[in-house]
Amino acid sequence: MDATANTVTSTLAAVRSVLGEASRTIALHEPEFGGREWDYVKECIDTGWVSSVGAFVDRFENDLRACTGASHAVATSNGTAALHICLLMAGVQPGDEVLMPALTFIATANAVSYAGAVPHFVDSETRSLGVDAQALNTYLGDIVELREGASFNRRTGARLRALVVMHVFGHPCDLDALADVAARWNLVLIEDAAESLGASYKGRHTGNVGRVSALSFNGNKVVTTGGGGAVLTNDASLGQRAKHLTTTARVPHRWSFLHDEVGYNYRLPNLNAALGCAQLEQLSSFVERKRALAERYAAAFESVAGIEFLREPAQTRSNYWLNAIVLAPEQADTRDALLAALNDAGYMSRPLWTLMHHLPMYAACPRAPLPVAESLETRVVNLPSSARLGA
Repeated sequence: MDATANTVTSTLAAVRSVLGEASRTIALHEPEFGGREWDYVKECIDTGWVSSVGAFVDRFENDLRACTGASHAVATSNGTAALHICLLMAGVQPGDEVLMPALTFIATANAVSYAGAVPHFVDSETRSLGVDAQALNTYLGDIVELREGASFNRRTGARLRALVVMHVFGHPCDLDALADVAARWNLVLIEDAAESLGASYKGRHTGNVGRVSALSFNGNKVVTTGGGGAVLTNDASLGQRAKHLTTTARVPHRWSFLHDEVGYNYRLPNLNAALGCAQLEQLSSFVERKRALAERYAAAFESVAGIEFLREPAQTRSNYWLNAIVLAPEQADTRDALLAALNDAGYMSRPLWTLMHHLPMYAACPRAPLPVAESLETRVVNLPSSARLGA
């Protein structure tokens, strides 16, 4: 048996030992509705409060504050909208450059584009797959020109305004080190926490280190509102501004329609918020079962040569949104055969996202050397990760 066939056979055996035979396709990540979702959604329908004003929107925001420990939470129509608002509140201006990982979902780069800014891609590290703080600091030392305390890219002349870090698959990145780099170079730190609800860094929920942070509640996330997102911040003025910007910048009044700046219709409907309230009531159960599933995967892959199960970094508690295996560099050519075999056997699996600078609209953007991200792109495979699989 050649090396590729051996890797495929060993991987299928490991996955089968965790999930059993697939009588039907086992989804990568599917929502679970075992709580009061129907009761809360029906209440919206019965009372007629289905749009962006309603008691469940306020309740959902309050529940998010309690869940994350953030002082302010503003529900939005989706995670990309939340990240767009985060960038605006960070002061990102058209023409600015925003440092962000090349290894991320497209929404991170798109939100930067919505703000009229330019994504500037940086490398990742192998422990969390998040931004490599040390590599970033070295890179900034090479390209930054400081002018009156602000960082500019000496190669393009653009202002380096913010650093967006992303918690890949729910694994918190090295927030302390990244916050130090952001402070050293006068960058606003933004957390793209879209995938990390229920995860913590050194005992603190993700989303609390950055000046602003974004969550997502898409249908494939740990908790879903169907669509939806939220802005988190511990700055009262930014929390108020986020609420104002996401409600078309309307000045509150009993009947008049006064808008004092360009705003956005980004508010989450009450109907979706009702679903989210019921989902948040089950968050701890979802996360515990997902963590149990991850432990079973980790044990199953201990004896598989050339493959490492991606574990949570030290001093973090991951929600294991998506479980991932990482092929050894010499096994990279096996990835597509492995993906084909897993999906053919009924275990829905996928590769890592295409790196941002490999997409046509972002190919010309500035970037640091990306050796780790480019290696990981060829070697990471996600496995079925729904909470129900950990029961």
